[in-house]
Amino acid sequence: MKKHLNPRNLVLIALFGALAAILMLFEIPLTFIVPEFIKLDFSELPVVLGAFMMGPVEGIFIATVKVLLKLVIKPTSSAYIGELANWIYSVSYIIPAALVYHFKKGKSGAAVSLAVGTVVTSVVAVVSNTFFIFPAYVKLYGMPMNVIVGMGTAINSHITSLGTMMLFSILPFNLIKYGLVSVITFFSYKRLKGVIFGGNGSVAKDDAQIVETQQI
Repeated sequence: MKKHLNPRNLVLIALFGALAAILMLFEIPLTFIVPEFIKLDFSELPVVLGAFMMGPVEGIFIATVKVLLKLVIKPTSSAYIGELANWIYSVSYIIPAALVYHFKKGKSGAAVSLAVGTVVTSVVAVVSNTFFIFPAYVKLYGMPMNVIVGMGTAINSHITSLGTMMLFSILPFNLIKYGLVSVITFFSYKRLKGVIFGGNGSVAKDDAQIVETQQI
């Protein structure tokens, strides 16, 4: 734990967490795929960048700081369900991505790790929405499930049940969201790491042992 909480990492965790919290406030509706209450944001970008630079543990810390700061800046409008869901998706995205990247660096490793993270978090989103998130909204807001499903039906006539809403709405939404985050990460990571740790992508001495010649 001491390794993860050294002064440099603490500063980066706070910096990335604050940036992620701000990005969390800027939401983009994708009403051609999901109901209006589900929106796209790019708050995962600082989380995955930090996880790639420092590791999955630091990524979890960044995701936690992100959600807590967001609640300070803008109180919850979803009885904390939305914030909890966001944290779950962040963690399920960065853990597999950062772990795969740790063992397989280079451009190909980055591409594989980001693809794995995108698929894993999209599946987690489907499972958590089916068995926890949507049922929690139903219980807390007294909104029948068929009303929520009806919001999906208004977008896509193939959505006729909770299961088809997951298949035709929630799954493609998360594949798009985390796919976009992954593409931005792939093309920005090396340059950003170079800016933070030193010119031309060089890193601090304590990172040298984990750097490979073709690391992005």
